Amino acid sequence: MVPYARGVEMSRLLVASNRLPVTVRMEHGRARIVPSAGGLATGLRRLLEDGSLGTLGGAWIGWPGEARLPDDATRIVVSAELRAMGLQPLWLRTSEVRRYYEGFANGVLWPLFHDQLDRIPLDARDWAPFRAVNARFADAMAATLQPGDRAWVHDYQLCLVPGMLRARSPDVAVGYFLHIPFPAPEVLRALPWRRQVLEGILGADLVGFHTETAGWHFREACRRLLGADLQGDEIRYAGHATQVGTFPMGVDVASWERMGGAEVRVGTPTNAPRCFLGVDRLDYTKGIPRRILAFERLLQRRPDLRDGVRLVQIAVPSREGVRAYQELRRKVEGLVGGVNGRYGTSAWTPIQYLGRGLSADALAAHYRAADVMLVTPLRDGMNLVAKEFCATRTDEDGVLVLSELAGAAEELSAALLVNPYDVEGMAATYARALRMPPRERTLRMQALRHAVRRSDIHLWAESFLEALQRVGPATRRRDGRGNGVLRPDAETQVIARVRAQVAGVRHTGGRLAILLDHDGTLVPFAERPELAVPDAALLALLEGLVRHAAVHVVSGRPRADLDAWYGHLPLGLHAEHGLWSRVAGAPLWSRLPTDDPEPWMDIVAERMARVVALHPAAFVEPKSASLALHWRLAPAAASEVAALEQELRACATWLPIDVLEGSRVLEVRPRGVHKGRVLACVGAEAILALGDDRTDEALFVALPPGGIAVRVGSGDAETAAHVTLPDPAAA
Repeated sequence: MVPYARGVEMSRLLVASNRLPVTVRMEHGRARIVPSAGGLATGLRRLLEDGSLGTLGGAWIGWPGEARLPDDATRIVVSAELRAMGLQPLWLRTSEVRRYYEGFANGVLWPLFHDQLDRIPLDARDWAPFRAVNARFADAMAATLQPGDRAWVHDYQLCLVPGMLRARSPDVAVGYFLHIPFPAPEVLRALPWRRQVLEGILGADLVGFHTETAGWHFREACRRLLGADLQGDEIRYAGHATQVGTFPMGVDVASWERMGGAEVRVGTPTNAPRCFLGVDRLDYTKGIPRRILAFERLLQRRPDLRDGVRLVQIAVPSREGVRAYQELRRKVEGLVGGVNGRYGTSAWTPIQYLGRGLSADALAAHYRAADVMLVTPLRDGMNLVAKEFCATRTDEDGVLVLSELAGAAEELSAALLVNPYDVEGMAATYARALRMPPRERTLRMQALRHAVRRSDIHLWAESFLEALQRVGPATRRRDGRGNGVLRPDAETQVIARVRAQVAGVRHTGGRLAILLDHDGTLVPFAERPELAVPDAALLALLEGLVRHAAVHVVSGRPRADLDAWYGHLPLGLHAEHGLWSRVAGAPLWSRLPTDDPEPWMDIVAERMARVVALHPAAFVEPKSASLALHWRLAPAAASEVAALEQELRACATWLPIDVLEGSRVLEVRPRGVHKGRVLACVGAEAILALGDDRTDEALFVALPPGGIAVRVGSGDAETAAHVTLPDPAAA
């Protein structure tokens, strides 16, 4: 079985998708289970055919179709049959299908993700049912999961499931694959629930896309719209790390090659006109109307081709209950009738329109008979029809005309690429395809077939599951410093080690010191620094803690903030990363000896002002001897901040400054000031230090032997902390 080949460990796999790879139908009063159409069902059917899901106890969870079973007894029997196949049906009510599937998934997300903003309803009301059905899927998966299992969630209909599943089963390795395009951040902004969708997907350990472009859009959306940290292909958000990967989906090449080698029978004589072929779901993203207009434009320009070419358009009915699709069907049928009426003769019909699905064998016969394959969607995540055509052409002939806006275009560069919005350009490419010399057709098809065979459907599934095995929770439970990895058992480990430390100091008559950062450790980050105020519960907790340990707040905040928030408590306070300190009970602050900051603050302030001018949501916070550029509200400033950091580090070779990057803040302070220096004010035999970003690493490194360093949040990949907690609530 594919998921357990090439080093993938033997473990149960739970797959979740909107539809099961089979459909339950009522025929003549009896329930029948028949294979489903669609790329995912076809692509992963091998999981069922070898019986591995049922044998290992895994399952494929999904909706079995719109069959209205006559009674509960029939449903019980059908469910048992499905479970024996490794399938776990999630029966949806008609109202749920209408609102979750048709209303929100296909009425809002589908057009948005395909850049069709004008098709989004004026008043989208189906978010709540969409979320509720996603929760049902998450509940069904969580109830089935066992330790060591892997979960693979598919497509836009279930985009909330990864986050929901992680909340229910935090130790499971969760993979998510999006089979459609992911929109640019500017497009995603149009979605009122964009944050919930992004956070739902980020619940996965691994998120897969067909193309690099889709992955880049997703990473940028997380950075700009959530303020997530990007480290290469890894996204760090809310204490969790999500890996993003590109996994181009393929087809079952061997099967299509086998069908392609069969004798071609499509019901036409051998002297038939040269054939253009289109095979699509009847969907407004597939570009069928523009394809027909381009074919008509070809007939207008080239009267000599009339009687000598034809277009066979296969349009599989889709979402027939949705008004937009009903209108599309009428439009396509009207265009076909118009072309045939204007140019057809008693002996020649320019366009043959088939408004139904065909069997795989019949499709293969059409692929083999086609001179030119037209795959011209306005937007497509991948498009497997293009790959099926190439796999079928074992004769190494035929021309593929492919939309440059289809995901497959990134792999199938030997096709004739077209802009699907350019009707004139497509017509010219149709003509070019017809006159292409045989030798060029062969060379191009050889290259296309090589690309298709290199990454077939089995390699796609295998490579994704291998990657999930590498990044899942099982690989994150490593001990020792420098792991930078979240641990599900982190809190237990910290508590055990602190208890051991307390027992030790009590035995020797010593004392425990606890050093705490403020932002991101004691309190979550706020949009502006002055809003991150400790609440009453935190202050009460600290008040109780000082009875058992010497507590110090070590922060980058100015003295005034720490005085206002914590000054009434018997705490040690250390402001501006330790530049200023006030021990518990002392009336005055003391300052570390440093060079006068006056010569360099104007220089740094001028450079920071450039970024603020470009991104007004960013702002500069002046402190007594340092400057901090905050850009949490301006995530689009990331490139300018990175350039500024590089410039300031160059300035540090001739100015007495240190440049430090925190969480959405770039700070410049006097050279030699860092949190590690506050240890001189801490007299204790055991020390526990908690912090969330790079400013705390100097403190972690400076801890004496036996000190415990705890990182709050995912932060950087490398940390000197012994263990990591997910968020301030855990701290």
